[in-house]
Amino acid sequence: MIILKKLNGSEIVINAELVETVESCGNTVINLVNGNRFIVMETKEEVISKIVEYKKKVYAGKKTIDPLEGLH
Repeated sequence: MIILKKLNGSEIVINAELVETVESCGNTVINLVNGNRFIVMETKEEVISKIVEYKKKVYAGKKTIDPLEGLH
């Protein structure tokens, strides 16, 4: 989850796994895979940075699964 600010200054928490596109057309628009759309104060670069940091935290400790393990 990432924390962003809507245009009215209130904070919103968005599931970074659901972000489909980030548009910059004056304002930054976040489009989610479920069709929801949010306009936020952060720049598109800031949003991307937050998503990357989130994914680093979540996936840093994950190990790759070997599907052939135990078959030898």
